[in-house]
Amino acid sequence: MLFRKKECIAMILAGGQGSRLKVLTETTAKPAVPFGGKYRLIDFPLSNCVNSGIDTVGILTQYQPLQLNEYIGNGLPWGLNSSNGGIHVLSPYSRSANSEWYTGTANAIYQNLSFIERYRPTHVLILSGDHIYKMDYADMLSVHIKNEADCTIAVLEVPKKEASRFGIMSTNKAGRIVEFQEKPAHPKSTKASMGIYIFRWDVLKEYLVADAADPKSSNDFGKNIIPNLLADGHKLFAYEFAGYWKDVGTIESLWQSNMDILGEKPLLDMRESENRIYARNYSHPCSYISPEAEIEDSYVAEGSRVYGKVHHSVISTGCVIEKGAEIYDSFVMPNSVIETRSVIRYSIVGEDAVVHANARIGDDPEFYSGDKWGIAVVGKDKAVEQNKILLPGEIF
Repeated sequence: MLFRKKECIAMILAGGQGSRLKVLTETTAKPAVPFGGKYRLIDFPLSNCVNSGIDTVGILTQYQPLQLNEYIGNGLPWGLNSSNGGIHVLSPYSRSANSEWYTGTANAIYQNLSFIERYRPTHVLILSGDHIYKMDYADMLSVHIKNEADCTIAVLEVPKKEASRFGIMSTNKAGRIVEFQEKPAHPKSTKASMGIYIFRWDVLKEYLVADAADPKSSNDFGKNIIPNLLADGHKLFAYEFAGYWKDVGTIESLWQSNMDILGEKPLLDMRESENRIYARNYSHPCSYISPEAEIEDSYVAEGSRVYGKVHHSVISTGCVIEKGAEIYDSFVMPNSVIETRSVIRYSIVGEDAVVHANARIGDDPEFYSGDKWGIAVVGKDKAVEQNKILLPGEIF
């Protein structure tokens, strides 16, 4: 079958295990983790692709793929159900008898060379499936083409003390990358890789094949592909991004990113009409807010029933907050129930969880010193018994 040639297609790396999210990813792929009341992490790169005019997307899944695959479906909610490209879930399960797990980010793309070759793209956009941000990839592609770059990497300025967590780039005045350090102990720059790459496909294909043949390689873009391109004199450029971006890799970052959508002037505005984030929203009735409910500076998604207090929190679809229950500075995932007289503070409550009456989950950081405080977490499908106390930082 002959497929129409594409200038640029996107490949989303969505197979990570997300072990630092602990109980929240035990049975859920990290990109399928809920966010913001009615979204999931994968909605961000998918929506960015649609808003940027990229209509052909491959999603590379691996760990716990069932829920993510069901959620993506045929791509209709994001307008990616076209026969001329569209959305494609790519898994190592579907390969031949020689199939194997993806051994790294570069290997995941290498295992799907045949899919990319269908469209004979001039450029390939590589994305992560677990970052929260809004971005115009079309502008990045335009800069990439103007620079005649072999690779363009989106970068974000980060504080010097955080730079060792990222791939760090040093650039000349023209923005060309002259040095790349992968998570350096002593960073020479504060330009951090966002894990968003545009490659000239012919160049990337050559290096993926060579990388796969190297038994010493980690098969990783940051550790292998990018340093090798740089060492061989290829033209690599940095694309500077100034908007909101967060790598949701930890409990704290997931909680913080949900808090960042709250307020009259949020750090990440989910209400703006431009650059909308799309999601697969199942049919829910309108939320019911009872006369005795008290809601302040919060999101309450559709299908929920609120009888208690909700302050500076995100309540997802289909939740029940019973009379006398109190929720402060927390993120409650879909279809959870918070029973009467329970108090939730600085916590995440997983999908389909039940917090029974009189439980106490988490607490304010001002009452704790040093490293004793943290976000308390109730896992997916868990039932917290009556009168139970879950201390800050505890995982249930």
